Amino acid sequence: MANILKMIPALFLLIMLSGFTPDADKPAYLIYNKNGNVVSYQSLKVQSANSELVFFGELHNNAIAHWLQIELLQDLASDTARSTMVGMEMFEADQQLLIDEYFAGLISQSSFENEARLWNNYSTDYKPVLEFAKENDLKLIATNIPRRYASAVYGGGLEVLDELSEEAKQWMMPLPVEVDTDLPGYQNMLEMAQGHGGMNIVYAQAVKDATMAHFILTNLEENSQILHLNGSYHSNDYEGIVWYVKRDRPEVRVLTINTIVVDDIKSVDHEQLQAADLTVVVPSTMTTTY
Repeated sequence: MANILKMIPALFLLIMLSGFTPDADKPAYLIYNKNGNVVSYQSLKVQSANSELVFFGELHNNAIAHWLQIELLQDLASDTARSTMVGMEMFEADQQLLIDEYFAGLISQSSFENEARLWNNYSTDYKPVLEFAKENDLKLIATNIPRRYASAVYGGGLEVLDELSEEAKQWMMPLPVEVDTDLPGYQNMLEMAQGHGGMNIVYAQAVKDATMAHFILTNLEENSQILHLNGSYHSNDYEGIVWYVKRDRPEVRVLTINTIVVDDIKSVDHEQLQAADLTVVVPSTMTTTY
């Protein structure tokens, strides 16, 4: 027995020299930069902390992305030298009153959840973020245009927005809205739609992007930072929301994060890493939330 005990340190040394670590055999994710280099979560956190706007592009059912979002929010909020806010595509601008009333303790959690038009995966994927913001006095911004207005644009074009009341117009970007239909992302939407909806499908997407950019910039203050959660397609390639942000405030420091799934996260096509500053790569076999 004594001889076995003496061997244990040598066995650990052999394991260390072999480069084996328990969590390196099947990592749940890897983070890459555009150059194809694997970077640490610490690097993602530092780069996020050095940015005024962080767009965390997600796949809506990806458990790893949602976990990293709440982890990153907690880390950013721990820096009390500046104000940290959260913006979310998942909440439409006319829901801001409900969010503010709930955060102020004026309405109950059940009242909020019953009336807030929550996404089906709210409880698993977005509630932790909202509740963390509430508990830590962080402002949560409902950035998206009300879906009914995006749907109206899809059905009748941008001119439909001119017919809305002034009260309705407060829940969207200022009119008229500029849309660069030549942006590759919007052109890809047209191709994928195969003619369905015509150019209105682009306009409907653009009013979402423009509205989110509007409410992000409206809330961004000196010595503050916003972590914005959105589908990757809204911020990839510095298009979508980011295009509108940079059009109006080119000096703002932006970091974009993309989420993708691949079969082998240790061997990723370089082209897949070009859509964002950093890419979270998740195994295709990873459990999804729906």
